[in-house]
Amino acid sequence: MTQTIAIIGSSWGDEGKGKLVDFVSKTADIAVRFQGGNNAGHTVVVNNKRYKFHLLPSAVIQNKIIVIANGVVIDPAVLFSELEYIRTEGFNPKLIVSSTAHIIFPFHNYIDELEEEHKELHAAGTTKRGIGPCYSDKASRYGIRVFDLIHPEIFRSKWDKLVEVRKRFVESMGGEWNFDIKAIFQQYVEYGKRLEPFVRDTAYYLNEALDQGKRIVFEGAQGSLLCIDHGMYPYGTSSTTWAGGISAGTGISPKRIDKIVGIIKAYTSRVGGGPLPTELHDETGNLIREQGNEYGTTTGRPRRIGWIDLVNLKYACMLNRYDALSISLLDVLGGIKKLKLCVKYIRNGEELDTWPIQSEIIQECNPKYIEMPGWKTLPEEQWSKTAQQGYHALPKEMRDYIETIETYLKVPISFISIGPNRNDSIVRNPIW
Repeated sequence: MTQTIAIIGSSWGDEGKGKLVDFVSKTADIAVRFQGGNNAGHTVVVNNKRYKFHLLPSAVIQNKIIVIANGVVIDPAVLFSELEYIRTEGFNPKLIVSSTAHIIFPFHNYIDELEEEHKELHAAGTTKRGIGPCYSDKASRYGIRVFDLIHPEIFRSKWDKLVEVRKRFVESMGGEWNFDIKAIFQQYVEYGKRLEPFVRDTAYYLNEALDQGKRIVFEGAQGSLLCIDHGMYPYGTSSTTWAGGISAGTGISPKRIDKIVGIIKAYTSRVGGGPLPTELHDETGNLIREQGNEYGTTTGRPRRIGWIDLVNLKYACMLNRYDALSISLLDVLGGIKKLKLCVKYIRNGEELDTWPIQSEIIQECNPKYIEMPGWKTLPEEQWSKTAQQGYHALPKEMRDYIETIETYLKVPISFISIGPNRNDSIVRNPIW
């Protein structure tokens, strides 16, 4: 019996993970975020109403138990803002927060800005939400965790040393340390009091839930190509974004992860720096951006747009060993007569059919495309009706496009999304 499903982004994030987590969680008991912070942005649309999340797992609107596990870094102000928001929408979130998740402080955001400026050409294009500096404190063992916040005497014993180290760092970078440390400390003591009712040892909780036969969905943030270890360094994020991050970020053994589903887009999009071989700088790119509303959920920044890149998706498939794929935003490509799919890179006249990983090499690569006919654009309501009719109701050109991708990646495409709403989805092969 399948008890656990992981939903993992296959490229640069923004692939539609939130929608699939919501969809799959209907028959689950628990949904878990295992990495990242409020640099993530997940959107779910139900009956044309749009819900946006940065920390809360998307299954919150399915009224499931939601867990923020130890691999996540938490900005308490953002967390409580989201809780207030979702309650005003009529939901009663059943939230559990790991006692060992690390905490973001206001100076982390400022340090994020300073570091991005200092890196110049090597800047990752972060959201400046303090994610990287918080993970840095975690790795150097200066970090402050949820457990510390709910025990003010422990918090106090660690706080002064963290402040001293970070103040010196800011000044060494030419920044100005204008933080009211006493006020921040007191504010976070209050956050600790508000957090305490939600706090548990989530590794024990999740393992016991599996022992009891509960179904769990693991919700990734960002995408595999942004991984700190296996992504395009340094133009990525600060956490382990592929399926390998689940065990470290939750305390669940790899042996207990039953199915891994990768999310791909019908085209490429990303925010941040670094080379993007299939990037479009023309009217087609602008059309896809507008039709797909390709603006960051977290920052509102316009996303970079390109044709689908099967070379880097093949790498993500290798890395995660997906059981199935979900493809999203096919409707966005409606009205484009000729679609291009990148099947190889060309570097110095040599064809590469594996993703080189190193940004310096990718910078020298050009895409080799195959072309396929596109399909007509349809009103949103028509796409919704088509979704209810099933796979064979899709335009032939769209089915050919899907099956070409499926053949190249050698992974079945089990979920197809052709609209923003929860029900604008086709299930070819159930995953549970």
